Amino acid sequence: MRTDEKKVKPRRASPRGRQLEPSALSELRDLIGDERVDSSLRHRDRLIEHLHVMQDADGYLPMPRLRALATFMNLPMAVIYETATFYAHFDVIHDEQTPPPDITLRVCDSLSCQLAGAGALHEALADGTDPSQVRVVRAPCMGRCDTAPVVAVGQHHVCNATAQTVGAAVEQKQVQPDEIHWQKLADYRSVGGYQLLADCHEGRVSIESLMQELEHASLRGLGGAGFPTFRKWQAVRAEAGPRYAVINADEGEPGTFKDRYYLEREPHVFLEGALVSAWAVEAKALYIYLRDEYPGLLGVLKDAVAELEAAGIVEPGFVILRRGAGAYICGEESALIESLEGKPGKPRHRPPFVAQKGLFNQPTLVNNVETVYWIPRIHAQGADWFANQGRHGRRGLRSFSVSGRVARPGVHLAPAGITLNELIEEYCDGMAEGHRLLAYLPGGASGGILPASKAGIPLDFDTLQEHGCFIGSAAVIVLSDQDDLAAVARNLLSFFADESCGQCTPCRVGTEKMLTLLERDTWDERTLQQLARVMADASICGLGQAAPNPVLSLLRDFRSELASSNLIAKG
Repeated sequence: MRTDEKKVKPRRASPRGRQLEPSALSELRDLIGDERVDSSLRHRDRLIEHLHVMQDADGYLPMPRLRALATFMNLPMAVIYETATFYAHFDVIHDEQTPPPDITLRVCDSLSCQLAGAGALHEALADGTDPSQVRVVRAPCMGRCDTAPVVAVGQHHVCNATAQTVGAAVEQKQVQPDEIHWQKLADYRSVGGYQLLADCHEGRVSIESLMQELEHASLRGLGGAGFPTFRKWQAVRAEAGPRYAVINADEGEPGTFKDRYYLEREPHVFLEGALVSAWAVEAKALYIYLRDEYPGLLGVLKDAVAELEAAGIVEPGFVILRRGAGAYICGEESALIESLEGKPGKPRHRPPFVAQKGLFNQPTLVNNVETVYWIPRIHAQGADWFANQGRHGRRGLRSFSVSGRVARPGVHLAPAGITLNELIEEYCDGMAEGHRLLAYLPGGASGGILPASKAGIPLDFDTLQEHGCFIGSAAVIVLSDQDDLAAVARNLLSFFADESCGQCTPCRVGTEKMLTLLERDTWDERTLQQLARVMADASICGLGQAAPNPVLSLLRDFRSELASSNLIAKG
């Protein structure tokens, strides 16, 4: 070869990276459908649904399938992998890893379950099962706090669980979703169901009169923020269309289970309210985002929507069901929108707000399940009926999810403004035997902790802020003199550290650092206060802003208890 000849680099026979196995794409099409026939299957917002179908089929997400999905959707593999690994319920298995066993036991470790002995139950299950046959993992709140402790065996939930009852469920392979008995369409229509929706569409009820009715009833967002419902409608209607309506059924706040309660019993009451809300903003479509911890409800809602379509009450495809995949952060409305679009559920910077630019960058109405549930009931029984239910100067009704040290936990429909003392005595049959009230969480994990001396405060929006707490979704967790407050704080901070999306440093680092400080024998109070201030001021969304609330509550109202445990200095 002459010295002046250039060496020609040989061309690669294939693209860089792991190659797609020839059969993988064909198998994926058999599972999901053929994107060459139905191009909508390639839309980005279908990504998480496709991952669910794959996980349901195999019990995990093998890398060959993910590579096939990247080709199927014409998306970079990095996008597929980032989304799949963001959500806790997707098990991504790399090529060199062993797939998980056929059965997974998820032991809830939320505060209510911890109080009921979930830690010891987890140890017993881990020691008593063959890890090659059954996998035992910890899991966040499953929305069944009134029947703690709870263990998910596949998609089946064992409530008030013991090692024996869980073992029996495994032995009998009870892994399918729980059976739910619910009010069918014919029964609901027989008592006037869907008359409001018909009146709205046919002009007998105007949007103006309905908004006035909701304003007079003082109906507010019951997912936590408490924003007046009619004002949210107004904000979305003020924006140019097309518009969307979204229902947030991702109640992941530890201690909350009221939405599940209503969906399991009266899904059509909820659906009518949701459809009226969609009508109010002239929505192009109605999306329902359901938390993945409620697999039985997915079937209920699918069947209920099918009933509506068959009866001609709603156009086929107008109501779109989407599953979450185990991410508390997706309860935040902008993170929920990101998830609906097939992305990791990370909150957006605001403004613009989702009412201006939400789903697919269009104005979007986001309502909570219980909020829309009340719309047909308020219209049928009157705004005065609802508004006049309150106590102590408050208006309306509240669905309190009560768990912890009470004799009768559960969802208790009570007047807004009721005090904790009244709620326990009138609705919960008092404290559990042998327990004396020490403290309570009025609004779930993020709502702060109040002492027994403040159990006479009206429970409602705007009544707890001066005490450093808020009611949120009215998830009340009751603590007694037998509970360790420091362990409570560690449980809650561990939850926030696990559920932080990691997008912003104050939350990502702050929750981990605060948990580390709480695990020490003595608490560095000054550093905890400084850290809490930074997290509250600089976090993008409410998770990081509210995560320090339990700790700040203890430092404010439980100093003597902390000092007696030598966690902080006396005096």
